[in-house]
This record gives sequence, C-alpha cells and structure tokens, in this order.
Amino acid sequence: MTAESPAELPAPEALMACPSCDALYVERPVAPGETARCLRCHEVLEAPRQTAMTRIIMLAVSAMILMIAAIFFPFLELEAAGRMHRSSLLDTVLAFSSGLTAPLTIAMASLIVVVPMIRIGALIYVMAPMAFGHAPARHAEVVFRVAESLRPWAMAEIFVVGVAVALVKVAGMAHIFIGPAFWAFVALVIVTVLKDNFMSRVTLWKTLEHRRPS
Repeated sequence: MTAESPAELPAPEALMACPSCDALYVERPVAPGETARCLRCHEVLEAPRQTAMTRIIMLAVSAMILMIAAIFFPFLELEAAGRMHRSSLLDTVLAFSSGLTAPLTIAMASLIVVVPMIRIGALIYVMAPMAFGHAPARHAEVVFRVAESLRPWAMAEIFVVGVAVALVKVAGMAHIFIGPAFWAFVALVIVTVLKDNFMSRVTLWKTLEHRRPS
C-alpha cells in the first residue's frame, strides 16, 4: 500500500483509510507474512498469515472454555471474623439483582459475559468454514460486522481491573483467597487480547469477499 497525492488518487473503491488516523492509501496486494503499516501513525493496516484463522479459532475456543470456567467455579473467598464467604462470577452479577440496582445486573451480565461470548461465537462462526477451505457461512459478513460493532462493549478486562482495585482495598479487612475462576478470567482476558491483536480485519474482509459464493 502506498500513499498518493490528491491529484493522483484513483476511484474511492480502490482506497482504504487507516483506522487510527484516516490517512488514505491505495490498496495493494500484501503477501502472507508481510505487514502493511500506516506511514503516519504506524498502525497495522494488513498482516496476512498462512494459519491465522486456525490460530484465532483455537484462541476463541480457549476463551469460551475459560469463560465457562470463570462463571461456575469459585471466584473469590473472603474470611472475616471467623466466617467464610465464597462467591462465583455468577454470584457477583446477581448481587445487584434486587431493588433499584437491578439494571446493574443486566449491564454487568451483558458487558462481562454475554457480549464477549457473542463475539467469540461469532468469530468461530465466521472463520471456521474458511479455515477448512470452504466458502463462508451464510450471512458471515453480517455476523462479523456485528462482532466488530460489539468489540468496544466487551469489558472483561475492565472487570479484572476493577476486581484488582477492590482486592487492594479489602485486603486489610479480611483474608482473601483467590479461586480458580479468577485465574480463568485473567487467562480469558489475555487470550482475548492476543486474539484481537493477531486478527487482521482487512485480510478477513478480503477473504470473505474473495470466497463469497458467486
């Protein structure tokens, strides 16, 4: 991809904009293993890899398994005044399920569990057929567009930061025992970040367009 002066710009459909700084580039083929970056802000524009879809699917499946473990296994145990209280992620979400705080239950469940699971399932639905050499699944482009629109609303990492801050404040008042679900959730955040950083969205859109049944 190369930058062009305004007088030399081709048709709009032959251009692409940097997602960070909106610099315009003429679209050029990028070979597998190469990386196209924005000359202005150095944002990665396209980075095709031979086995990228297979790796992303593996990370997505791992994230789904970790999410299930994080929901049902013990998240934290607090011991204070001789009393032990154990809670799971599901208990944390349901803690606001009564009274005026009931809408918080819907918000927490959506942002921490539902939206990330929808994104994971959508990516598997979009990429799995193409990873095995088949045509894209039905409505794959729409599903991928939905997954991308939900990306800013998947806030699992924000929840982990909030829990870490709360642990620092509670540590002086009670003994805290971190359960397996906490580590599963931390691993989920790491896997999700790796998955999103590894995915070249421009390459995926091109693959969807190229393999779309005529």
